[in-house]
Amino acid sequence: MPLTDQQEVLLIAVALTEFSVHYEDADPDLSRRAWQLAADRLLEHDVGPAEAVDALEIG
Repeated sequence: MPLTDQQEVLLIAVALTEFSVHYEDADPDLSRRAWQLAADRLLEHDVGPAEAVDALEIG
């Protein structure tokens, strides 16, 4: 089953967040940038925590 647009946005945000966490010690500036990109993407698509759980079907 193909992903919805909202699911794609969320998966990208999760990937950017995970990248940010894993590279925090190695490259703090890159880590912060990845974190900010994830947050910006969620804001851009008006996705909050409740919508994230519903869209990813994890709750």
